[in-house]
Amino acid sequence: MSDFERIGGEPALRAIVEQFVDRCFDDLMIGFMFRRAQRERVKTFEYQHAAAHLGAPVTYEGRPIAAAHAPHRIMGGQFLRRLTILREVLDAHGVPDDVRAGWLAYHESLRGEVTADIGSECR
Repeated sequence: MSDFERIGGEPALRAIVEQFVDRCFDDLMIGFMFRRAQRERVKTFEYQHAAAHLGAPVTYEGRPIAAAHAPHRIMGGQFLRRLTILREVLDAHGVPDDVRAGWLAYHESLRGEVTADIGSECR
């Protein structure tokens, strides 16, 4: 059974992504970074990216992660804030511990593609 199936498949992942993206857009610390983004578009690509990672038969159709984030000056602290929001949403949805740990580790592995600021502090 895939991690996608273990969390409840499409309905569960869509609920997770919905809450996660909404929280990112509305967050006082990082929400401003999404001011020009289209919320529904971000949800579409976030869903595809997560579903593919979790083993669903879904293809991520967005730009490569590095290319999508290159125009933005994302600081290490901002990267970690997004990761904290993801952790909180996964906890709220009761995602199994091992799936949650793997999901968060995967996002952490993308740090170098998202930010040149490898530290956790904002500068």
